[in-house]
Amino acid sequence: MNLIIDVGNTRTKLAVFKESKLIHNESISKENFLKDTFELIKKFNCKHAIISSVGFLKKSQLTKLGSKINLIELNSNTNVPFQNKYSTPTTLGVDRIALVANAALKFPNKNVLVIDAGTCITYDWIDSNGNYFGGAISPGVQMRYKSMHQFTSSLPQLEPKYIDTFTGDSTENAIHIGVVYGVISEIDSFINLHKEKNDELTVVLTGGDTNFLANKLKNTIFANPFFLMEGLNTILIYNLK
Repeated sequence: MNLIIDVGNTRTKLAVFKESKLIHNESISKENFLKDTFELIKKFNCKHAIISSVGFLKKSQLTKLGSKINLIELNSNTNVPFQNKYSTPTTLGVDRIALVANAALKFPNKNVLVIDAGTCITYDWIDSNGNYFGGAISPGVQMRYKSMHQFTSSLPQLEPKYIDTFTGDSTENAIHIGVVYGVISEIDSFINLHKEKNDELTVVLTGGDTNFLANKLKNTIFANPFFLMEGLNTILIYNLK
């Protein structure tokens, strides 16, 4: 069994894979990180693990975790199944590395755009020859709501909501329309820009806001909220071999 650990900006996700099949996933709090992780290792008798961290994580926690299981810490030096053409590879987020790795193996010989709609929205493009060139980063849905509340004196903090109109008849509806339609338009625009340069393009949408956004986009996509976890498992298997 393989243990997959994704330490993000807002939450930590754990998953267990039997070879390439996802058999368990959960989100945990940072306060119980080691306790919950150790319990999962024991419960599923996990032998190998990979960790991707863009959020909190102390060196001491990594050391303790490495004493319990064969652990790979994903970084810019980890072997991956694609050619990294990013001009500053050491600054490339490990979450983006995992997404591109999964795209390279799941869609071989295809141009793929991976869109991760989480705290930030990331766009990553890999060509049909397995070359990764980079992409784009913009504020995510929740970040846009929070920024309007935090950087103004009177706009309220709202939870994401889809309004089926382009014209808001209240301040709250205007905010919902501005954020949600802004994100949808942005994503469709990036997809169209890539389609102009690539006759055949496979588009994957993943991340925490996958289900909220998927059926609102005009373009055809593959929606897979577990694409990042699959990518981490892919990298783990790739390095074990």
